[in-house]
Amino acid sequence: MRSDFAAIPDLVAIAEHFQFEGDFLEASPYGFGHINDTYTVRFGKADGVVRRYVLQRINQHVFRNPEALMQNVERVTAHLRKKIVAAGGDAERETLNLVPTVGGRTWTKTDDGNYWRAYIFIAGARTYQVVESLDHVYNVAKAFGRFQKLLGDFPAEQLTETIPDFHHTGKRFDAFVEAVERDVRNRARSVETEIKFVEKRAGETSVLVDLLERGELPNRVTHNDTKFNNVMIDDETGAGICVIDLDTVMPGLSLYDFGDAVRSGANPAAEDERDLSKVWFDLDIFDCFAHGYLDAARDFLTATEVDYLPFSARLMTLECGMRFLTDHLNGDIYFKVHRENHNLDRCRTQFNMVQDMEEKFERMEEIVARYR
Repeated sequence: MRSDFAAIPDLVAIAEHFQFEGDFLEASPYGFGHINDTYTVRFGKADGVVRRYVLQRINQHVFRNPEALMQNVERVTAHLRKKIVAAGGDAERETLNLVPTVGGRTWTKTDDGNYWRAYIFIAGARTYQVVESLDHVYNVAKAFGRFQKLLGDFPAEQLTETIPDFHHTGKRFDAFVEAVERDVRNRARSVETEIKFVEKRAGETSVLVDLLERGELPNRVTHNDTKFNNVMIDDETGAGICVIDLDTVMPGLSLYDFGDAVRSGANPAAEDERDLSKVWFDLDIFDCFAHGYLDAARDFLTATEVDYLPFSARLMTLECGMRFLTDHLNGDIYFKVHRENHNLDRCRTQFNMVQDMEEKFERMEEIVARYR
């Protein structure tokens, strides 16, 4: 229902498509995501209770088939709820819960062609943009490991690849080479150092994909975007209670999830930090992450998967930096930017991390050996 307090007419109209409880009170932008447009909306019930929801517009430039994406999310969250309930957990907080539309679907397409969805807001928990506690690191890692384990019996072939070849690092390298050659914004000359950094490591980009093609790594249901801020941390316990942002859940490698999580969490600085003296690879964070992840996942990972955990962290960091650099060369058409050379700043933090990981690689291997 509409409320006299509605201050954002477009979001009020969109909210009317969903089965929200109460009268619309207010809406505001929410989160720090680069891809989708996200808002929190508050609804007041007659008994004075205020309910909060997350309302999100799906970025169709990135996700070309929103309906297939939403089918993935529906299937995965339903499976997770079933497993959480069976284990005696709280399915309202330990997984995302989609709010149905008035027509009974989990998404709506507005007259302007945009796709929208809504989730129940998880109260008493939040995400963190940078690591603030080693306990949080352990618990986030455990949450990602548990997420993979809960989906271990879900048939991967039922999921659509929402972004084909998302973590196919060899094809990411090919896209980078093409961006350098096309140089549509005449930026290549100013980033020659970064281009040479990638070219020097070209041989590493196909390692995991080659292992998968040879059958030496299993294809699993994976999250594929395991940034530290994609786990909700409970305000009271510090536990990682819910893995969020499920748009890229699809078949993939466990190593993608582990490596990308380390990439995003083991840098004490912000992802777009300009002062690179503040950017480095924190081995204590890596230690806690490997410990937490393997505590949740060691009993279902293969020996080869565990062997390649340190390498995966380095490779996913290289891949991410390469993607930021590719987008910078292409004119910032994928990731949202908020200042000049924003993607270039992001790229440089990743490459700084790669270089530090290379210097500390033997110690990374020793840490994984301790917990495997």
